[in-house]
Amino acid sequence: MNQWRLYLIGGILLGIAYCASAQIRPIPLDTQRGWLRHVQDSVIAIDDKQMQLAPGATIRNQQNMIVVPVSLPGEGALAEYQLDPSGQVARAWLLTPEEAAREKPLP
Repeated sequence: MNQWRLYLIGGILLGIAYCASAQIRPIPLDTQRGWLRHVQDSVIAIDDKQMQLAPGATIRNQQNMIVVPVSLPGEGALAEYQLDPSGQVARAWLLTPEEAAREKPLP
């Protein structure tokens, strides 16, 4: 009897984990898309144009974890990003292959 309870609890936990992994990240609609790579310190390049990261800027990897600029792939990655009012990069999301394949909706 106890063994069946463990199987039931395990199945429920697996179902919850599966549902959580299938969630779509909440990337805002007002982002721009470009190829992002780290240059040095808080300087990044988007489509080969050097830009400054804003103070407190966040970069999220494909697993939605915050990463530091030096941990970006050397060759760069496709990303969606937002600029702050001064034109600095405030937030960026490195795209998964599925997110990159989706057409970017208009804001």
